[in-house]
Amino acid sequence: MKKLLILALALAAASPVLARGASGFVLVNGTSGALSNVAIRRAGTNDWKPLGASPAAGARGSVPFTDPDCAFDIRATVAGGSPVTWAGINLCDVKSVVLMKDGSAGAWVDYDQ
Repeated sequence: MKKLLILALALAAASPVLARGASGFVLVNGTSGALSNVAIRRAGTNDWKPLGASPAAGARGSVPFTDPDCAFDIRATVAGGSPVTWAGINLCDVKSVVLMKDGSAGAWVDYDQ
């Protein structure tokens, strides 16, 4: 009985970790141009899915999203350029994701948690 109680307590303590995953977030365009063809995929896969938000430069858009994973890649075309991929984005426990791009530094993401 004692072993069963310990097992139940261990599972209860682990359940928030198991329930963790990506949920809705705000996508912020921190680039200097409008975004188009915005898509998302689980990191390490090739299954791109379109996102509803394509905010103009400096704008933001809500993205309703739920997935049990945390690591994703976002791809978008920045006005006047070719597609850019922001890789390894952690979508767990974040409120917003700011897509940044600079000619010399490349592409990176800032988070608001």
